[in-house]
Amino acid sequence: MTYRYVGKSITRVDAVAKVTGTAIFPGDRIYEDALWMKVLFAGRPHARILSIDTSEAEALPGVVAVLTARDVPVNEYGLQFPDQPVLCGLGSSKPGADVVRFVGDQVALVIAETEKIATQACERIRIEWQNLPVLSDPLQAREPGALPLHPHQPHNIACELHLAKGDVDRAWSQCDLVIEETYRTPPQEHAYLQPEAGSAYVDDQGRITVHVAGQWAWEDQRQIAHALNMPAERIRVIYDAIGGAFGGREDMSVQIILALAAWRLSERGIRRPVKVIWSRTESILGHCKRHPMIIHAKWGAKRDGTLVAAEVEVVSDAGAYMYTSNKVLGNAVLTCMGSYKIPNVRVAGYAVYTNNLPSGAFRGFGAPQGIFAAESQMNRLAAALGMNPVEIRMKNLLDDGDPAAFGTPLPGPVGLKRVTEAVARAAGWYESRDEHPAAHGRSDGIKKRGRGIATGFKNIGFSFGYQENSWAKVVLEGETEIERATVFIAGADVGQGHHTAVAQIAAEVLNLPLERIALVVSDTAVTQSSGSASASRLTYMAGNAVKGAAERALAKWQDEERPAAAEFTYLAPKTEPFPGEEGTPFKPNFAYGYVAQSVELEVDTETGLIHILRVVSAHDVGKAVNPQQVVGQVEGGVVQAYGYAILENFQTRDGYVLTPTLSTYLIPGVLDIPDEVETIIVENPDPEGPYGVRGMAEMPYLCIAPAVVAAVHDATGVWFNEFPLTPERVLRGLGAL
Repeated sequence: MTYRYVGKSITRVDAVAKVTGTAIFPGDRIYEDALWMKVLFAGRPHARILSIDTSEAEALPGVVAVLTARDVPVNEYGLQFPDQPVLCGLGSSKPGADVVRFVGDQVALVIAETEKIATQACERIRIEWQNLPVLSDPLQAREPGALPLHPHQPHNIACELHLAKGDVDRAWSQCDLVIEETYRTPPQEHAYLQPEAGSAYVDDQGRITVHVAGQWAWEDQRQIAHALNMPAERIRVIYDAIGGAFGGREDMSVQIILALAAWRLSERGIRRPVKVIWSRTESILGHCKRHPMIIHAKWGAKRDGTLVAAEVEVVSDAGAYMYTSNKVLGNAVLTCMGSYKIPNVRVAGYAVYTNNLPSGAFRGFGAPQGIFAAESQMNRLAAALGMNPVEIRMKNLLDDGDPAAFGTPLPGPVGLKRVTEAVARAAGWYESRDEHPAAHGRSDGIKKRGRGIATGFKNIGFSFGYQENSWAKVVLEGETEIERATVFIAGADVGQGHHTAVAQIAAEVLNLPLERIALVVSDTAVTQSSGSASASRLTYMAGNAVKGAAERALAKWQDEERPAAAEFTYLAPKTEPFPGEEGTPFKPNFAYGYVAQSVELEVDTETGLIHILRVVSAHDVGKAVNPQQVVGQVEGGVVQAYGYAILENFQTRDGYVLTPTLSTYLIPGVLDIPDEVETIIVENPDPEGPYGVRGMAEMPYLCIAPAVVAAVHDATGVWFNEFPLTPERVLRGLGAL
């Protein structure tokens, strides 16, 4: 169906402001009487604080206040579980708050007239430490007798999940081929352009108002209110322009401490704004990373490539605190079976506390790790059986009505075969070597070329029993015709174009030019919750909410109500948590997105450098609200996944970070990116999505790493079970070092 606004490549609503530099990011706010805040980080991975002396810091001219754990009413927070102190130290009712568990734990806050003075004062805070043993290996941390890192979890297991179907033990005898491997996936730094920053003050109504960048304003408000022991209505959270997130802004960074500083100063009669901007190093040390995982996989198949059984263990390094480790582990457990019909499966998943930086949400949310193991297994099976990697996938891919590893079918229609077929044809997988000379084992001596393919899926929206919901409000104004429509929506635009998409949906419902659509966004004082900018969910969830509110407001307008205002809360289909008993079928998600990707690359066998020549990426998006934005998401996701697979080498030792800057932790630059990225948009409408929308922001990330590894094997004959494929790792794998 053709629409007037939905499905059109309309210029983003924030494009002009961002291009001209008039967009206000949290660090851009200027106040004449602002105070500066600096955070004293722990700087050590595991230690007990025996004493803190702030007197020398407080005596420094220009210092207004120094806050410690004693100043925090409820000294705990956490998105999934409140296991992290706001400030580590003495005098807190929180058990274990006197212990720091990673180098980025926050210990004290200095508020001063200038940032320089605040920095100098931090250096004058004297702390007596008792160093404690460091657990940096999740396999060792989960061993019986390992030192417990948290009072509430004596075995260091932050989360444990199990999944089973069929009879795995009996199934091995039915297999003609068994592949058993251990895979390791690395941590990854979010490296968003805008480091953590914000400001806070007490407004004229007595509310603590916090300007920050995040992914869920209402959740920020809830956690601030909890830590300050205040009613939520006393906290106002406003999101300014957001310079990237990728999951890294789901968890708290500066939100609570800014509110704490503004409130404690107001109690002393000082009602001045407080501002903070983290340096890049503070950002790298102070927020979470992608979960590193160790995945042991054993898969068996028939000679014709039919999958028979799979057994997998997933060990995820949660780091020092829970963050979203339970949810990420759930996604990894679901996706480590791949997108395939496997009658006999058994999975055990463990998220383990360590003294490494906390692991948290990152684009793909556990699926890149699980899919890397699953697709590596499929590519190894194909090679061992002498099968085309596309052929073995098409034989086993899930389709409408097929039960997945969790025992129930994926909500239809299932687009796995459509995206795989689309990529295979576009990338020449059905052609012979002579017909497709640019890849498939071609060699120019030192430089060898190869190609690889991978397929994946991931949930859209929150999972595992959470009742997904999203609120919106639409107000229509005018006399004889609608002159202006105001859409109130709390969803965060973290660069993905969410606000443009909901404006298009509102314009479509109201048949109104986009210039007449005004947006009021991400302000807890005037919007209710739309949920997080995560799980590729906002266009689906907030799109349904805006569509519903606009339809209701339009009906009122047609009944002569002026102005016409309507609210609507969309409730997604229910999901189910992991069952307590293995083998019980359940429905973990209500919608999915599907992706297939092919990579052609060149390996320099003298230097170990990998150069990606071409990526073909096909996505079942349901309906592309803005095709240009879909292409942008694909290209950005591919480049970010390229960094994960090849370049970004986050290094730690005994809990200390060895790559704390962008000069030691390299992210892709313009000369690193693939020569060509071809995007294929497949529109296979979701029956529940607005205009058929599914969601796709994470999907371009999912399959690049296994496709790269398969392409390197095609070029060199060498498999890699871990990455990034840095020159050193490649040369070692080739036997050149």
